[in-house]
Amino acid sequence: MARRRRKTWLAGLFVLVVSVGGGVTAADFFRFLHSPVNLDPDAELVFMIDPGTPVRRIAERLAARDVIDRPLYFRATARFTGDARRIQAGEYVLEPGTTPYRMLEKFVRGDVKQYRLAVIPGWTFDEVLAALEKHDAIAHTLEGLSPEEIMAELGYPEQHPEGRFFPDTYQFPRGRKDRELLARAYERMEKVLAEEWKDRTEGLPLESPYEALILASIVERETGVPEERARIAGVFVERLERGMRLQTDPTVIYGMGDEYEGDIRYRDLREDTPYNTYTRSGLTPTPIAMPSRAAIHAALHPDRRGDLYFVSTGDGRHVFSETLEEHNKAVVKYQLDGDASRLRGNNQGDGAGDE
Repeated sequence: MARRRRKTWLAGLFVLVVSVGGGVTAADFFRFLHSPVNLDPDAELVFMIDPGTPVRRIAERLAARDVIDRPLYFRATARFTGDARRIQAGEYVLEPGTTPYRMLEKFVRGDVKQYRLAVIPGWTFDEVLAALEKHDAIAHTLEGLSPEEIMAELGYPEQHPEGRFFPDTYQFPRGRKDRELLARAYERMEKVLAEEWKDRTEGLPLESPYEALILASIVERETGVPEERARIAGVFVERLERGMRLQTDPTVIYGMGDEYEGDIRYRDLREDTPYNTYTRSGLTPTPIAMPSRAAIHAALHPDRRGDLYFVSTGDGRHVFSETLEEHNKAVVKYQLDGDASRLRGNNQGDGAGDE
């Protein structure tokens, strides 16, 4: 409807130009509106319109950059169609081949340049903040605030931030505030978690969506192999039901914080923290990362085969075992180079299973 109305106004403007200036001027006006603007055919031009910029100034700036050669025609078109009052501020990409008419439409639609922020599954809240802080198209309003203060700014003062923000690629125009992007990611996680919780397998040892989020974050950090997620979740669910400790390294690493330097030592597994699932039973008090939808789905639809243990094979995958004896053999084979003498009475393993 808006485009049809604009064409009607343009027709009226064309008639006015003909009546006032004659056929030569009208033809020149028509040529201007529908001929490609002056742009490098192998490049694009980024053009910024600040809030409150009048159409006269926009036309002058376009002419100064040799994009258009008839700024008066551009102004007349925008004013006669009423578009002069509808032009939206923002950063626009002008591509080779566009015409002044299409360019004006773009300004009215607010079709501004979009930037991207990728929040990666398995990232911690600190890593999300770091990505926000180094993105130069984002307006930084949260610098210097603690995680607790940030959550209060978002309207969730009693919540821990870990795990609350959905990992995805977010598009936004220049100048979007960091808190607005966090709010989008938070709302997306709430929606996804509610959907997955509603469709969960019955009888799980999880009392709330938040517990599912915690378990999903552990699954996310334990494996990068998509087809393993549900089976990893199955091991943890089996252990929770049997009252066994989860004994999973990523929780220990999270609890170590800045003290973690790339390797877990035997004493680290015995150093008690609220997140050490070797020393404490049950789930961790909060998530340990931002889980993907796939990890949430796996946590709520575990593949239960009676497995209680798993160990890394060194290529990102795991070998699963039902008994400690089988698990110890796998540890010797895949982590101790076949040297059984190196196996401790309570071996370290690589995840659940250090009984």
